[in-house]
This record gives sequence, C-alpha cells and structure tokens, in this order.
Amino acid sequence: MSNQDTLMAKRLGPKNVPPVTIKNTRFEAIHWGKDRGLGQNGGYIEAFDSTRSEPLWVLKIYDITYDPALESDVQDIFIASMSKSLFGHKLKITDERGRKYMVDTETRTVSPA
Repeated sequence: MSNQDTLMAKRLGPKNVPPVTIKNTRFEAIHWGKDRGLGQNGGYIEAFDSTRSEPLWVLKIYDITYDPALESDVQDIFIASMSKSLFGHKLKITDERGRKYMVDTETRTVSPA
C-alpha cells in the first residue's frame, strides 16, 4: 500500500461567520455541534441576549445526512454566511453548498429562501 493510499480525505475547518444582531438578540453560527452533543457539525445557530451575553436558544437550520461508509468530517456542511433581512426580524442564512434559508427569529421557524 502506498502512502497515497493511506491518506484520508480531510477538509479544512469552516470560515468564520460574523454574528448578526437583531433588536437585542445576537445570533451566532455553531460550527462544531457534535462537540456540544447536537448530532451534526454545521447547520445550527445560537441566540444570545446581547445585553448580557446569555444563551437563549439553539435552532437547527438544516439536516445533514451522513453516509457511514465515508468519513464524517468531509460530509459536514457549515453555515457560510448570515445576514439580517431588510425588513423585520428575519435572518438570512446560506450554507456552504449555496442553499439559502430564512429564519423567523420570533417564531424560530426556518423556510427555504
């Protein structure tokens, strides 16, 4: 077996996604969800009270289906960007595959954008 055969596919970690504040709530992407017992890496956001930095809630934006025959780290799909919508209390999220989501931060619901 050559050295090339023993190399495993590894991916670089996700890029930093700046937090977004809407009213008094700061939203941050959670990249390493498995480390927090969430079941997948990527696809989660966490809301914080921006006046006290207290965590409020965590929301899954999308599911990742892992193929057990492949290394899980190459299957992780991270949030690539977040921004506030032009009107109201919605958060626009784009994942690394270019899929877009709209999060209603008041009802904590997710829809395709």
